[in-house]
Amino acid sequence: DADIFGPSMPKMFQVEDARPYAEQIDGRDLIIPIEKYGIKLLSIGFFVDPDQATLWRGGMASNALKQLIGDANWGELDYFILDTPPGTSDIHLTLVQTLAITGAVIVSTPQQVALADARNDKLNVPILGLIENMSWFTPAELPENKYYLFGREGAKQLAEDMNVPLLGQIPIVQSICENGDKGTPAALDETTITGRAFLELAENVVKQTEKRNAEQAPTHIVELKT
Repeated sequence: DADIFGPSMPKMFQVEDARPYAEQIDGRDLIIPIEKYGIKLLSIGFFVDPDQATLWRGGMASNALKQLIGDANWGELDYFILDTPPGTSDIHLTLVQTLAITGAVIVSTPQQVALADARNDKLNVPILGLIENMSWFTPAELPENKYYLFGREGAKQLAEDMNVPLLGQIPIVQSICENGDKGTPAALDETTITGRAFLELAENVVKQTEKRNAEQAPTHIVELKT
């Protein structure tokens, strides 16, 4: 959870009361991540009071993020996923100057003002694809109906303009919000429409990651564009 100022992962995984501890491994004190649903988690939310706003200067936030990444015993991982805050900030700059980022997945809503933010490419990280969130609203009583509250297929058009894949379209469904608040992600149930949407999205991210690794140079810490 790379959102230092608004960490949400502890709540979304129902582990708000968890408190990671450190173990000495090979002469280093390393944080042991919390594990839930087969995913290893670390978030600044485990170390701060959730009822208090985190008021840190950029350097403090960057150092905290570096500790979560570099001073943890992650072990063997299939993927290392960093959930970043919106926009481009010190957090993003810290990441690309600390880690060799394989690629970025951009999440946007369909309206034009959100798409303008999604176009930022100054970090010089390969884009694996776009995700369109809040694509349409479907009421439970009219499951065949789609209402495009924020415009229609804006992120799909942006993906075509940028020549990158549209990895998935996630509809506005009340249960997604409710499950996120309860810590039982909608992605857990693959029998529902929303569960299948997240499963398809995950499969597309894996496919594009493998394609990127096969066709592009190995990852490295990037140099920022000026």
